[in-house]
Amino acid sequence: NDIVYNKHATPEKFYIEACDDGANDVLVIDRVSTEMTLAGIKDIPPSGVTRPICGIMGTIRLVAGMYLIVITRKRKVGDLFGHTVWKALEFDVISYKKTILHLTDFQMQDNKAFLSMLRNVLNTDGFYFCTDYDLTHTQQRLSNTSPDFQEMSLLERADQRFMWNGNLLREITAQPELHKFAFPVIHGFIVMNPCCINGKVFEWILISRRSCFRAGVRYYVRGIDSEGHAANFVETEQIVQYNNARVSFVQVGGNYCWPPLQEYLFLTSQNSPQISFMDGFRRHFESQVLIYGKQVILNLVNQKGSELPLEQAFAKMVNGMENGLIKYIAFDFHKECSKMRWHRLQILVDAVSDMQEEFGYFMVSSDGKVTSEQSGTFRSNCMDCLDRTNVIQSLLARRSLQSQLQTMPMLVLNTQLCASTVVTFTFDLRTGKRTHWGLVMDGWNSMIRYYKNNFSDGFRQDSIDLFLGNYTVDETDGLTPLHMQKDWKFLLLPVIMVVAFSMCIICLLMAGDTWTETLAYVLFWGMASALTAAVIVVNGREFVDAPKLVQKEKMD
Repeated sequence: NDIVYNKHATPEKFYIEACDDGANDVLVIDRVSTEMTLAGIKDIPPSGVTRPICGIMGTIRLVAGMYLIVITRKRKVGDLFGHTVWKALEFDVISYKKTILHLTDFQMQDNKAFLSMLRNVLNTDGFYFCTDYDLTHTQQRLSNTSPDFQEMSLLERADQRFMWNGNLLREITAQPELHKFAFPVIHGFIVMNPCCINGKVFEWILISRRSCFRAGVRYYVRGIDSEGHAANFVETEQIVQYNNARVSFVQVGGNYCWPPLQEYLFLTSQNSPQISFMDGFRRHFESQVLIYGKQVILNLVNQKGSELPLEQAFAKMVNGMENGLIKYIAFDFHKECSKMRWHRLQILVDAVSDMQEEFGYFMVSSDGKVTSEQSGTFRSNCMDCLDRTNVIQSLLARRSLQSQLQTMPMLVLNTQLCASTVVTFTFDLRTGKRTHWGLVMDGWNSMIRYYKNNFSDGFRQDSIDLFLGNYTVDETDGLTPLHMQKDWKFLLLPVIMVVAFSMCIICLLMAGDTWTETLAYVLFWGMASALTAAVIVVNGREFVDAPKLVQKEKMD
């Protein structure tokens, strides 16, 4: 059953009450000592300010002290096997302390910046939760559990890879008696749609779980770390439910299994992978095999230009593992599909069809009996696990869906299932044709990405690192990394370039007394804007919005 909470606040304490039938316990948070304890409903003082909340996201320490993060608004996504799944829409970040007047001006600025970072992550679309069901595990993992696992709280049994509020709930997790007041929150995407084919109604469900290990923006978090965590790893599960029977098909996608760019440049100069990264590579895929079974790596990067060395290194490292459970397939997406030849994606789908048949999918009959399990997964990747990865995964998911519907049965054998998808490569998967609207949307999405990559990704990366605990705030520290000042030229040159370019345009529009005078002005201001632009390009990394906070792995 869904649980509603009330937050009662007094100057000294927060009281979190679970408004559930028969519930008597209350979570008490001391706003001075920060201690968390249990009490009874009768201990809630009538003088407290009461406000309904949807749940506790967790707590975090900033410069001004501890903050409580609560979910204040939610929307129902649907029911998953009788359990309501919610999307968190709005949050509130509440200070334990009643004032920040004890802080210096610099500390106030830092605290405000950290609060802005928290809200940046919380305002990111895609937080989901369920108060009485485990969203962090696939159907197959949940079926292969022990009775002891079933008795655990949601916090204890959650897959830590996908529990995005794990860092925020550390204090509650450390006290088992408080577990009933919190739940795991995943980040990703969930959709539940009722569908009808041949008069038979079924539920189509898609759950994408984004890993909180090595999470970040596309240009600042890439590759794999020494512990085997791939950047921006996502597990996607497609579920079909019909007459109490259900089937599940799982795919995974992770960033390129290679060190970040700066390490890669060093490694290529050494002509061979470093042992530490090979260990991380091996750990990643050993973990993948342990969790998902056999692995088929679908590498979709270009096999020429700057991406070619990465593809060759990836293939070399996979072959070097000599693991019969891992198969590597390279498919140059851009080459094969150039000039709008999207139908050629079928080449890859056909090439892996036998392996997809072998892997199968997880299925539970209407009487609750497991009739089949998925024995392996496809691990797709391009450079950033965005467009190319999404297209291939949607094609494989559609092929699996067709097989599932025939098995249940809702489709007659050899009947084709029509479907389409929209990603940055916007085209109709049924016809293989790219639309004019798709071209417009691709251009728009590319512009948005360019802006974010250069002018907002540093702040976004810092926000994620703070939220996930990769950077922790120490109240006793002096200046934080936020106060790192750039050289004066990096503040002045963009202004000079804009002014020079503007003057060049003005001189063209407002001609002088003679054409030679006009030409002289245009050449002068044009040269000034060109020179400053050249300096900016040469020192490009210094002008972009780079992360300022230090991640743990870089401090170790």
